[in-house]
Amino acid sequence: MKIAFIGLGNMGGGMAANLIKNGHEVRAFDLSDEALKAAKDHGCNTFATAKEAVEGVEAVVSMLPNGGIVKSVYESDVFGHAPEGAALLDCSTIDVATAREVIEAAEKAGYDMVDAPVSGGIAAANGGTLTFMVGGTDKAFGRAKPVLEAMGKAVIHAGDAGNGQAAKICNNMLLAIQMIGTCEAFGMAEKLGLDPQTFYDISSVSSGQCWSMTSYCPVPGVGPQSPADNDYKGGFATALMLKDLKLAMEAAETANAGTPLGKHAKDLYAKFADEHGSLDFSAIGRTL
Repeated sequence: MKIAFIGLGNMGGGMAANLIKNGHEVRAFDLSDEALKAAKDHGCNTFATAKEAVEGVEAVVSMLPNGGIVKSVYESDVFGHAPEGAALLDCSTIDVATAREVIEAAEKAGYDMVDAPVSGGIAAANGGTLTFMVGGTDKAFGRAKPVLEAMGKAVIHAGDAGNGQAAKICNNMLLAIQMIGTCEAFGMAEKLGLDPQTFYDISSVSSGQCWSMTSYCPVPGVGPQSPADNDYKGGFATALMLKDLKLAMEAAETANAGTPLGKHAKDLYAKFADEHGSLDFSAIGRTL
């Protein structure tokens, strides 16, 4: 399949490379010359503009920083430039309202489109093991699924347009709350004289068990290898977690949903991000 890929940053670069590995032809665009060079090294054809990249393709995949950029790119560079009937897949994490607005505009322009944000981080993007949460019609999902399967291990239809974004921000709000709780528990255990490894051995097989403990432990040298073992470098940056928490709080207000722990998590990450935005989000334990 001939696929345009717009946005080749930390996530998009690995995703585009996996499309190549799975036999697709990729026409790539990014504002960064360095990102374009890396994409070319992986076998992508690179272009100076997004409009050129989408010419003659069967699908367009985007991985962009925010909703405003997503809306601008699709309105200016994709609609009317990609062949009518092409499948459009936005894998960015953006607000639900903008996702629905862009998909509605795409459908009016004759395209099938889904919002398909990801879970898994940079390592999963490079390894082709991402999870995709997909919003859109059954038809649009059916067309997007083979493309997404070339970049991930799980592709789940979340329902109508925008529901992929809804699933992503609800999931990451829960993750942030769990990570803060996990850090609190380890910190208190240590102050009470309990060895971190011993606490892990007990809690990981007890009712306190959660993903933040057993798969992404925030304590160096405990549990499977995680960013904590690399001085909290790599992984999922605190600044990105804060972005998702802000999106979650905006959506909660719109939906009149009560999220007191989500708000508290957002406030804690906002304070931590002031000086440590580049560190993995599990480093929040340093403040507790």
